Amino acid sequence: MIDSLLLQLMLVGFLGVGSQWVAWRFRLPAIVVMSIAGLLAGPVLGLMNPEQDFGELYKPIISLAVAVILFEGSLNLDMKEVKGLGRPVFRIVTFGAFLSWILGSLAAHYVAGLSWAVAFTIGGLFIVTGPTVILPLLRQAKLKPRPAKILKWEGIIVDPIGALLAVFAFEIILFLTNNDPSALLMFFAASAFAVFLGWVCGKGVGWMFETGYIPEFLKSPAVFAVVIACFTIADEIMHETGLLSVTAMGMTLANMHISSIADMRHFKENISLLLISTIFVMLTASLTVDTLVEIFNIQIIGFVALMLFIVRPLSIFLSTIGTDLSKSEKLLVGWIAPRGIVALTVASYFASVLLEEGFEDASILISLTFALVFTTVVAHGFSIGWLAKKLGLSMEGPPGVLIAGGSAFTTGLAKTLEDLKIPVLLTDSSWQRLSRARSRGIESYHGEILSEQTEYYLDMTPYEYLVAATELDSYNALVCTTFVPEFGRNNSFQLSLSNKEGDDLEDLVHTIGGRVLFEEGASWEELNARVENGYVFRKTTITEQYTFKDYMKNMDQHAMLLFAKRASGKVEFFTPDMEYKAENGDVIVSLMPPSKEFEKIQEKLEGQRKEKENQKKS
Repeated sequence: MIDSLLLQLMLVGFLGVGSQWVAWRFRLPAIVVMSIAGLLAGPVLGLMNPEQDFGELYKPIISLAVAVILFEGSLNLDMKEVKGLGRPVFRIVTFGAFLSWILGSLAAHYVAGLSWAVAFTIGGLFIVTGPTVILPLLRQAKLKPRPAKILKWEGIIVDPIGALLAVFAFEIILFLTNNDPSALLMFFAASAFAVFLGWVCGKGVGWMFETGYIPEFLKSPAVFAVVIACFTIADEIMHETGLLSVTAMGMTLANMHISSIADMRHFKENISLLLISTIFVMLTASLTVDTLVEIFNIQIIGFVALMLFIVRPLSIFLSTIGTDLSKSEKLLVGWIAPRGIVALTVASYFASVLLEEGFEDASILISLTFALVFTTVVAHGFSIGWLAKKLGLSMEGPPGVLIAGGSAFTTGLAKTLEDLKIPVLLTDSSWQRLSRARSRGIESYHGEILSEQTEYYLDMTPYEYLVAATELDSYNALVCTTFVPEFGRNNSFQLSLSNKEGDDLEDLVHTIGGRVLFEEGASWEELNARVENGYVFRKTTITEQYTFKDYMKNMDQHAMLLFAKRASGKVEFFTPDMEYKAENGDVIVSLMPPSKEFEKIQEKLEGQRKEKENQKKS
């Protein structure tokens, strides 16, 4: 056991972020890796037990972290996004949640052996999925927009509802036991107050941002301070209503469409990711060996199996009757329902209060909850990608390229990528500049890529690379800087700066924007001039007989290397600072000078043009 709290905090952070990296590196469900890391550090190796070591600070830390995570998730709940999905989402979070509560409670009573009071309390809690587990799975699975949005909205909205259902069931128990209606009235009043408080806090923060009462450098700290205050005030009045309050605050801000909130979103996502990583490790590390052993109780195993294979699918199928969801979408949504942090934290709270009220069967709640959480996280984490592919709801395929800026060069580049079976989308705010792409059958999007509306109409899931290739250097840098959080710095590219005489732009590209493409001096003007003068995009496959060394030796001195499609299917754009290399099976694409035959044709056409001009003059 590590005695130093500072060392424990360091270990929790290291394990959390390290688990995320391992999950990314080996394409594993992050939640599964974090759970295993926490179990190894806690009950298996005995290095720490955060619940014991942190003492009274443990539960407030977890609660505040959950509040921030839920707020960050609710900031994405813009009503515009749910356009066309309103009915299925509404049915799932109302009728579907109610069915899941009833069916889950029946399973808890008849299979897990819990009393009716404990069964209905924990049954309400088990309807939650939550952003802490759903959002990492959605990032991993690359689902199509419709099922992804349904799962995201359900996870964020049902999270506080599940906690409140558990509180409601508990208050009903107290009412029936003590015959005190005031407790029940207090619950409804506290819930209504929590929603009102969240709305007021959201409106207040939005108004202060819009009127400039908060300076830019204080906006993020101010939002977090208000979130914590909103959660704490509501939670002090009645336990778990704080989750409802921060959800209402986040949704209010999301639908005010304030640019400052959008600017802070990436920062808040990073904070949320760090909190998810560390909190999940803390929760699993705090479990005891006895809790883990109790999981293998036949009643608990039967309950978990029923929740996975009967309760969830049945509640989704019944609640979505009459909606426009396809059978495949119903199957996917009916299977994916991982439980996470909220279920674990709230279950531990109710285990203690129900035991205090004399319900001895509540002693197995922590084991029951962890069994459900870990099983659903593993089962859904490893199956979501496979099932989505089988049902045709996955965007899996070769990593695509999003190109900003229509021109002769980008049209040729897009056509070459398309010929190599690489998904490509060419965007521009000018209908005229996209005319070449439309005439060649290239997929294009007419609109401003930096507009807020773009995220509602343009699905960027298939694209892993961004190429900003307009004639404006500042715009290219702005596009890359804006989308770095989505594509990553390594996958965001822009054309070389047009370093005109007198400009001192040498260091600019190293601090903002994306990575510079191709060789030095490959500016928009230079590339388009070459294409207009007959340069062609040439594809060459590297083989054992014709190696990359042979290719470089025979390459025309005026040719320009553009990118390589690796044998794995990935695209690697060439940049001035990289070492050029290729292996067997790679396809090298370059911009080559026109052939001799092409030059003769051009000379003939040029002669005809001059002859016509002379005839007009005469």
